[in-house]
Amino acid sequence: MTSKTIDEVIKRLEEIVDDTATRNDPMGIFALVYLGVTKSVKADIQRNVFQDGPRMERLDVIFANRYILAHDAYRASQPCTQAWLTTFNAAKRFDLLVLQHLLMGMNAHINLDLGIAASEAVSPAELPRLEADFNKINELLVARIDEMQDRLSKISPLLFLLDWFGKRNDERFAEFSLVKARNNAWRAVNRLAIFSPEDKELEINELDGYVALLNKVIVSPGVLFGAVVRLIKWFEVKDVGKVLQVLRD
Repeated sequence: MTSKTIDEVIKRLEEIVDDTATRNDPMGIFALVYLGVTKSVKADIQRNVFQDGPRMERLDVIFANRYILAHDAYRASQPCTQAWLTTFNAAKRFDLLVLQHLLMGMNAHINLDLGIAASEAVSPAELPRLEADFNKINELLVARIDEMQDRLSKISPLLFLLDWFGKRNDERFAEFSLVKARNNAWRAVNRLAIFSPEDKELEINELDGYVALLNKVIVSPGVLFGAVVRLIKWFEVKDVGKVLQVLRD
């Protein structure tokens, strides 16, 4: 069922989180984090942070519906995008890190869904007026990184090994990745806005395949990183309900 308001989105996300927690299903990991982001967007709309609150709610609802409808389609054994198919299929595996489940959901939702949603939320002529509010979401996501790092460390105490092994600061890397993904989404918005319906569909299908490929890389990061991931996973909290409890706002 399609949500029409941000409150309906929040209610539906809460239902997904509760359902997945009951079934010990890792699909709830991304849903819970996304629920927190959506609540933050609602609060910022109410505080008049955005230049156009109603427009931002319209974008948020269209954006969220792409995830919710993909989730519902998958649960009903119906087709969904390749990006979400790879994400949801990976949730059947219990050998992946909580971080991997999060990254796959973020990849599918930001790199594929966001550009499509923004192109549907406004006309091409309105895009320049949307950009400032669109970029404010970057700030909101980046502001949550430190908090999420603290919570993830309680779930996965050896997660710092990824920092050491990758020889990079995790917060800066996460910030760069989020902002880069949203910048890619903004470029996708501008491309999709000028395409005919036929060309738009081709572009979306091509983007979907690329995002699905990135998800496969997240699942299988290579021999060396894979060994580190397996070590981290050994000491990570296994019970999805406990993971959701730690991540819950």
